[in-house]
Amino acid sequence: QVQLVESGGGLVQAGGSLRLSCAASGRTFSDYAVGWFRQAPGKEREFVAAIGWRNGGRYLDDSVKDRFTISTDNAKNMVNLEMKNLKPEDTAVYYCAAGPHIAGTVDMYDYWGQGTQVTVSS
Repeated sequence: QVQLVESGGGLVQAGGSLRLSCAASGRTFSDYAVGWFRQAPGKEREFVAAIGWRNGGRYLDDSVKDRFTISTDNAKNMVNLEMKNLKPEDTAVYYCAAGPHIAGTVDMYDYWGQGTQVTVSS
């Protein structure tokens, strides 16, 4: 079992930056790929970014690839999502998830955190 906890959300003005972190307990991330998803009110949960812990392979959605960066912090067993040039349409609850492979769909991930709210004001 893996327990995931997100942190770092908040309120920011358009053009600003935030860093989200996903911490794991129970097991290390070394056996997993870690993804970030987001869900805005009334919308489906959508893929944002993912990283393979062992090989460091990265995959970002086209809507964020020029603004967001995903990375691992091996010492802290955490995955970070650096978000720059935030836009109001980035407003959502952001979730981290762990699964066996880098993937862009919700059903490929086995473990989920509770989410952290990101609000971008115009």
